[in-house]
Amino acid sequence: MAQTHRISHLPTDLPCVASGPQRLLASGSRLHRPLANKKADIIRVYLPPDANTLLSVVDHCARSRDYINVIVAGKQPQLQWLDMEAAVAHCRAGLGVWEWASKDEGDPDAVVACAGDVPTMEALAAVMIVREAFPLLRLRVVNVVDLMALQAPSQHPHGIADDAFDRMFTTDKPVIFAYHGYPALIHRLTYRRTNHANFHVHGYQEEGTTTTPFDMAVLNKLDRFHLAEAVVERVPSLAATKEEFARFVESKLAEHDAYIRENGEDLPEIRNWRWLASAVDAQ
Repeated sequence: MAQTHRISHLPTDLPCVASGPQRLLASGSRLHRPLANKKADIIRVYLPPDANTLLSVVDHCARSRDYINVIVAGKQPQLQWLDMEAAVAHCRAGLGVWEWASKDEGDPDAVVACAGDVPTMEALAAVMIVREAFPLLRLRVVNVVDLMALQAPSQHPHGIADDAFDRMFTTDKPVIFAYHGYPALIHRLTYRRTNHANFHVHGYQEEGTTTTPFDMAVLNKLDRFHLAEAVVERVPSLAATKEEFARFVESKLAEHDAYIRENGEDLPEIRNWRWLASAVDAQ
């Protein structure tokens, strides 16, 4: 018993529901918000986007001592984004630009950020939608696995330096942030950062019912279509086309709603979606 204080605290949050195949739920959304208020020297919050990053995070947490480690990961099958070597490096950094998904020439028109498995998939799908409509638009994709890395280093030991944060998120470009939990937490973690005013966070909004996985994201405006619309709406060079794009989004969401009501499952294009390298290569 004398050694019990050295046991790793590892509450693993697996978003789940009593019935239905939902993938976004309040349990995970509510857990890390109060824990993020605890003292910075004991709390760690991780949102791995795929299985390899989850393995890396669990390995790290199992080796740690005297911390409360919170891991937020879903129970549903998810796509694999990183090989093991890249996953370990990404988790060690805490967050980073996904170069393989980005095409910004060092000066993005907008940044699409994500934290969490479902938000990551929806953010990448949104990037594909926007690039298909506007192939010359420069988009940067940033994934966050260590939530506390968003804080200023003066507030949390895992916080990245201000200059590194500014290089990643820019100092003046719109940042569309897809997040598993409540949007207010991201704003609180980043409020000391230069570009905080340009952060537009999509997250859990207390919306939910027994429905399809994708519809849960739609209800909370965390789906690819709402995210894509948010990007187009906030890029000044696209001002003349944003109303037309909004009509496109409205039509896709109407198609989605009609399909799930008739079939009880998501559209094939949603269920079978995969990231395409051509989304970056397109000119």
